[in-house]
Amino acid sequence: MEILQFSLQVLLGLSSLILTLLILMHKGRGGGLSDMFGGGMTSAMGSSGLAERNLNRFTVIIALAWFVAVVGLGLITKFQGI
Repeated sequence: MEILQFSLQVLLGLSSLILTLLILMHKGRGGGLSDMFGGGMTSAMGSSGLAERNLNRFTVIIALAWFVAVVGLGLITKFQGI
């Protein structure tokens, strides 16, 4: 049981870091904090449609891995004393 808990903790840590980086890589849609840091400027340096779609897919996959790690750790913590 400890190996599973350790594996989920490592998955949670890695997916948190990767998810943060992936979210920061997304193109700003205008408004909000993205404008404050210069993300609101439209230029030709933005990512292409295909690259943005692939980035979205990868972000969703990593977010699902993060969610599974959180739920798994929660269940282990809840049922560990039983």
